[in-house]
Amino acid sequence: MPSARATNRQRTNAWGIDLNYEDAFGKWHETDEETINAIRAAMHADASTSAPPKDDSLIVVKAGEQRQLPGPATIMLESGETRTVKRRLPRNLPAGYHQLEFETTGRRATLIVSPGKCCLPEDLRTWGWAVQLYAARSRESWGIGDFADLDRLARWSAELGAGMMLVNPLSAPTPITPIQASPYYPTSRRFFNPLWLSIPWIPGATSDTIPQLEKIASAAQNLNSERRIDRDKVFAFKMEALELLWLEFPGDSSFDQFCREQNADLDRFATFCALAEHHKSGWHAWPAAYRHPDAPAVSQFAREHSSRVRFHKWLQWLVKNQMERCSPHLAMMQDLPIGVDPDGADAWAWQDVSAQEVGVGAPPDEFNTQGQSWGLPPFVPHKLRAAAYGPFIQTLRGAFQNSGGLRIDHVMGLFRLFWVPNGMSAAKGTYVRYNADEMLAILALESQRAKAYVVGEDLGTVEESARDKLAEHKVMSYRLLWFEKQEPETYPQEALAAVTTHDLPTIAGLWSGSDLARQRELGLKPNEESTSEIHERLQRMAGLEAHSEIDDVITGAYRVLARAPSRILTAALEDAEAVEERPNMPATTPDQNPNWSTALPRPIEDLMASKLPHRIAAQLNREATLTATE
Repeated sequence: MPSARATNRQRTNAWGIDLNYEDAFGKWHETDEETINAIRAAMHADASTSAPPKDDSLIVVKAGEQRQLPGPATIMLESGETRTVKRRLPRNLPAGYHQLEFETTGRRATLIVSPGKCCLPEDLRTWGWAVQLYAARSRESWGIGDFADLDRLARWSAELGAGMMLVNPLSAPTPITPIQASPYYPTSRRFFNPLWLSIPWIPGATSDTIPQLEKIASAAQNLNSERRIDRDKVFAFKMEALELLWLEFPGDSSFDQFCREQNADLDRFATFCALAEHHKSGWHAWPAAYRHPDAPAVSQFAREHSSRVRFHKWLQWLVKNQMERCSPHLAMMQDLPIGVDPDGADAWAWQDVSAQEVGVGAPPDEFNTQGQSWGLPPFVPHKLRAAAYGPFIQTLRGAFQNSGGLRIDHVMGLFRLFWVPNGMSAAKGTYVRYNADEMLAILALESQRAKAYVVGEDLGTVEESARDKLAEHKVMSYRLLWFEKQEPETYPQEALAAVTTHDLPTIAGLWSGSDLARQRELGLKPNEESTSEIHERLQRMAGLEAHSEIDDVITGAYRVLARAPSRILTAALEDAEAVEERPNMPATTPDQNPNWSTALPRPIEDLMASKLPHRIAAQLNREATLTATE
């Protein structure tokens, strides 16, 4: 039961469960015994044990660190080279994933040597658009923005002087209808959404080769007449076209090489997709024989449906090829969601290291006063470590593909995540701690290998020690004009600075009051005092009048942002169109609000020819050498 009085000293038990926490308002909350027991049960913790079993099968060090060992050992490097050591690691071990074998006991351990810092070009100073790809349609789009549209935006952005582009998560949904709209609720963070494919970019996609394509394309392009994106219809049209193209696919040696390189991970994902199609559901509703990826029935199904499994592999190969075609123009920054669909591919594949009976969320704060529960199953800290962080490493590698940078949504998840037991309100949740030192070490290693910088979305309730540790590992911070009370000149250099995000009001929505009105209409109990303060602060800093034209307001906001010394500045593409609706209204359902489903008002050809984006670009083109692609 909860303590009679709260304390201002944070306490955590041996399982990493916070026994109390401080919220965004500075109020301390004691964690209910009911919550603690529910979280322990979700971890599959033995009720008779007071702590997780000791695990000495993993050693994580920084390059040059001479860690003491319990005895002589042989190190098997990734390269295949072996080294013999006595009782201390040598200074000159290369960064990478190695194996240790102790001579006296024969015990093996994974040795991860980290460079200690993420990749960060010294002269990086640039800007770019933050793009919701689904919304950025051209006249040729099939009802949704695609890689051809992304390529067009990238070329145009580079011409405007941008050196990067932040794109919403491109992660895959489960391939059944209704298609999940939220890019932050993917079936997998390792693989990608075939809806982004530009059908005309696929070899052989001509009406001469496949006569039916012309009719399919015409019907799909008719979807552009509606601002609300109908993903189910887009999915139906694109899958019809892709299946016709698959029948004509002659094979390709690079496709075979891709399948070999992706190996078991791609096999498992493609098998999941075929199983989901077959059963028309996520994995919890499948017959019991298919609910674990290692079950014999799953292997048998994959053999019996090998063509369909191979089809889903082919889709991922097409995505890879088209992503590569978009990336040469500037540094594409991918966006890594905090979690995955509990009924999806990654949750199925990694169910043994995940907590299925809880969901990740957030405690109440000034903009989400009721708290949030997103239903995303988190990794169990001690089980993830026992797996040598394999799922985390694979997730990072997927996110770093074809990227010049990576935004990590809710980067505090490397330190702690707010777990909400299923069936409880967000207010009943609490934080669970992870080994941030080890996870940041792995992040630095993968960042250096990908030659991509990292931005951590560190908004909301953040422990100051966490920000210090992120800075130590060269993970850039995140700063928003809406949230910062200080002048932009005070923002840190090692940061990405923006006016707003997809979850917050657009400039037009805030200035006109329409966003606040929409929140009231939805019964969300908005923080009107904070919203009014932001409005007044924007007016003062940008030198605006109460009745300033919206284009002048937007230009003024980005003129203010450009005063920040931060390495990267981003501008929301919605602001370039003076859109009032935000992409996502937290704490609402699709029945209440068309989250992640509202296209830009005009095709991107018209947007690129208009004056406002050029005015924004003129503000953000600071005097600097744009070297984001180095």
